[in-house]
Amino acid sequence: MKYAIVFSSQTGNTRQLAEAVRTSLPQADCLYFGPPCEQALEAGMLYVGFWTDKGTCDAQTAAFLRTVGARRLFLFGTAGFGGSQAYYERILANVRKELPGEALLCGTYMCQGKMPPSVRRRYEALENMPNRQAFLDNFDRAATHPDAQDVERLLAVLPGPHQEG
Repeated sequence: MKYAIVFSSQTGNTRQLAEAVRTSLPQADCLYFGPPCEQALEAGMLYVGFWTDKGTCDAQTAAFLRTVGARRLFLFGTAGFGGSQAYYERILANVRKELPGEALLCGTYMCQGKMPPSVRRRYEALENMPNRQAFLDNFDRAATHPDAQDVERLLAVLPGPHQEG
C-alpha cells in the first residue's frame, strides 16, 4: 500500500520525527513527504505529524485531517510542554475531533519538543507569577527534545503501511 508522510513543523521538531518515520518505512511505497496537500490523499495510509497549538494540532494540520476520508492514519506530534502522558492524551483527543468518522486511526505518538528562545523570554517576563519557575524549568527540559529516546519510542509504536491498526 502506498503511504504519505504529511507534517507541519514550525520549529523543526515534528519534521525530525517525520524524517525518522520516512527512514524506517519502505522507500518505494512512499508517495508523498511534506506539508499537508491534496497529493498526499492519493495514498491509502497517512502518517500525519503536527505541532501543538493551544491544546490541539496546528490549523494547517486540522484542515488537512478533515479531508482524509476513509484512509488509515497514524498521528504523531510534538508539544513544548511534556512529561505527562495525560497531557498528551488530552491533545490527541482534541486532534481526533478533526477526523472524519470513516477514518481508521491506527495509532498515535506524542513527545516533547524544544521551543524557540522567544518563549523563554516571555516566561522570564512573568516576574510575579507563581508558576514562572515551572515554565522556565520545562523550557530547559524541552531544549533537547525530540531526542534519540523519543524517536526510538515513536518507531516502536509505528505501524507499517500494510499493517492493520
